[in-house]
Amino acid sequence: MNNECIEHTYFIIDFDSTFVTVEALDELSHIALSTHPQKEKITKEVAAITTAGMEGSIDFPTSLTKRLSLFHPQPKHIIELVAFLQTHITPSVLRNKQFFSTFADRIYIISGGFSEYIIPITSAFDIPESHVLANRFLTNKKGDITGIDLSNPLSQKNGKATAVKQLALKGEICVIGDGITDYQIKEQGQAQRFFAFTENVARKGVVAKADTVINNFDELLHLLHLPRSQSYPKSKMHVLLLENISQEAVDRFEMEGFTVETNKAALSEDELLKKIEDISILGIRSKTEITEKVLKKATKLLAIGAFCIGTNQIDLKAASKSGVVVFNAPYSNTRSVVELVMGEIIMLARKATDKSAKMHDGVWDKSSDGSFEVRGKNLGIVGYGNIGSQLSVVAESMGMHVYFYDVADKLVIGNAIRCASLEELLHVSHVVTVHVDGSKTNKHLFGKKEFDAMMQGSLFINLSRGHVVDIDALVMAITQKRVVGAAIDVFPQEPKSNKDPFVSPLQHLPNVILTPHIGGSTEEAQKNIGEFVSKKLIQFINTGNTILSVNFPELALPPQGKMHRLIHIHDNIPGVLANINNVLTKHAINILGQYLKTGEDIGYVITDVDVSYSDEALEGLKKIPGTIRVRALY
Repeated sequence: MNNECIEHTYFIIDFDSTFVTVEALDELSHIALSTHPQKEKITKEVAAITTAGMEGSIDFPTSLTKRLSLFHPQPKHIIELVAFLQTHITPSVLRNKQFFSTFADRIYIISGGFSEYIIPITSAFDIPESHVLANRFLTNKKGDITGIDLSNPLSQKNGKATAVKQLALKGEICVIGDGITDYQIKEQGQAQRFFAFTENVARKGVVAKADTVINNFDELLHLLHLPRSQSYPKSKMHVLLLENISQEAVDRFEMEGFTVETNKAALSEDELLKKIEDISILGIRSKTEITEKVLKKATKLLAIGAFCIGTNQIDLKAASKSGVVVFNAPYSNTRSVVELVMGEIIMLARKATDKSAKMHDGVWDKSSDGSFEVRGKNLGIVGYGNIGSQLSVVAESMGMHVYFYDVADKLVIGNAIRCASLEELLHVSHVVTVHVDGSKTNKHLFGKKEFDAMMQGSLFINLSRGHVVDIDALVMAITQKRVVGAAIDVFPQEPKSNKDPFVSPLQHLPNVILTPHIGGSTEEAQKNIGEFVSKKLIQFINTGNTILSVNFPELALPPQGKMHRLIHIHDNIPGVLANINNVLTKHAINILGQYLKTGEDIGYVITDVDVSYSDEALEGLKKIPGTIRVRALY
């Protein structure tokens, strides 16, 4: 449907729980009974009658008269209600205000409620008073409400269908509403299509009778190809969040209007293949592997959020080739990991966990043998990134001497000493802690050779990745007392969920702390990660911004304003930008701003244009050789 064919289409839109988020008459009862001693009891009765009427278990005239018999509204209450409703307009109605204003002559608002409080709301959308089909109150000379106009068809049985019939509209009639009385307009032959509107409330009986179920007005306007505030309805974009990702992220996505599904556990490749086709945004942590096979099937996938530091569980090259942007949380859990490392260093140095276990068994083992302070000891940090460098500062404040080794050239913080090799670091460190990334090149970074090179009686900590350490070699080092204490938070094979068993050769060894991958598992860290990654994903979906992406060329974009933004992702080959501009020129599209950045494999072009352009122009952009994905944003 376009602007031409809308001339032959009329929209009959319910007011309560559709145009506004609430049932206005219920809210009026709250206002009118604000000082009544039985307010709670009566307003509950009113709400129950409203629900019964909406679901069709009682007829509308009965519903209306029963409710009004329970309270007696007056003009001052109407004024209060209007003020309340002005702040409770349905969000998708509000953001598509331009549509309502532009096509007001084709839009009718219908309600079993009262025009006295509806017209002040709908007039702000340029809808004529004559297009509000609703009941009216009767008043006396003083202006007091004395009853309702029973001659109005909307106070009678099948009133909505009768009111629409009396309009004698010539053309297709679409009804949008949440109640059975809205459906009855179509049922009785006065409309061709019924859309069940579920943004505010979903009634099973009504949904079951609908031609189409819509979550909001964005979906309706997208479905009918009409002007709208969003290029694509977010409610039709599905977000899948795995591995118990923070509620902070869930809340942010839902506030933006996305449809969100969560799962506390990781998914296998086969499980992902079954779900991924309908997913637009995928959120994972460290246990879910995103393979090329998964990405090839993820035809709707726009972005992946790694709600953790590492991204080695994602095939980044395949993601780029698929036009899927990836974000992670490189800083959000740093402090939590550092605090756990420092705590474990102290607990291992004092053999506290072994002594605690004995106490629980009734054994009093008060002894200083093998226990020492961390002050004055040498801490060797393998990997001097965000975590390693912050750990360096905290350890120094505890009186430790810090040494570090990193394959990259890193700025030294405080009094830390850089070691030229891993072997040099192992020779001088009383405590060795590992903070490297999860790349395949780091597999078995610590094996028999490295443990043999460590100081006799040293401590070993790994909170990086499980495959970094040869577990059998570590067990041997502990058994031979080369290593007299270890804290391991990550393992080569980890359970997918809390319900699965954990087995490791490290179990039951002396002075060994085993934790279930909780280095970043604090409420603060998970909240920060949930907030940071979800904001990055939402920003990308809304604006195309790729700052801090781990696989896309980084573009920081200006505010979009009233322009449309065309996004073109393509293979990094010569001539694509020229081809893009040729298409835009061919279709007489005015360019207001253009931004290009390329990476190793892909190019990323953002073009801000005037709002008037054809679908043929978008199809032309999609046909350019090397194109991976084209998206229009507004």
